[in-house]
Amino acid sequence: MHLFRETFLLFSLNLLDAILTIIWVRNGVATESNHLMARLLDSGDFTFLSAKIVMGTITALVLLRWGNRRLARYGLTVALAVYISLMGLHVMTGLTAFGYISKTALYDLQRLTDTLLAIFV
Repeated sequence: MHLFRETFLLFSLNLLDAILTIIWVRNGVATESNHLMARLLDSGDFTFLSAKIVMGTITALVLLRWGNRRLARYGLTVALAVYISLMGLHVMTGLTAFGYISKTALYDLQRLTDTLLAIFV
């Protein structure tokens, strides 16, 4: 199957992002910067997690079905780059939560990440 590993990685990163977001937000370490997802998170953890899983599943099905197209391959590459960067932000959040990095440094990094995402996505 073409793009199966890459699609599975994207789905896994999406799921890990959802779980880490719930952990960080519920422990008061971070906030959800996506306003739509923040509203879902306010509705409850299960609602938020379900929405992330549904979006990830639909994306995976589309990529597996039309993964032979050039646009799908490029889109998957960009999505993986964004999610891998996002995992870096989660690592930084964890380091801040455990006191290894100051919250000011994390805030500056989050602002930089939001700016870069707005430019490239």
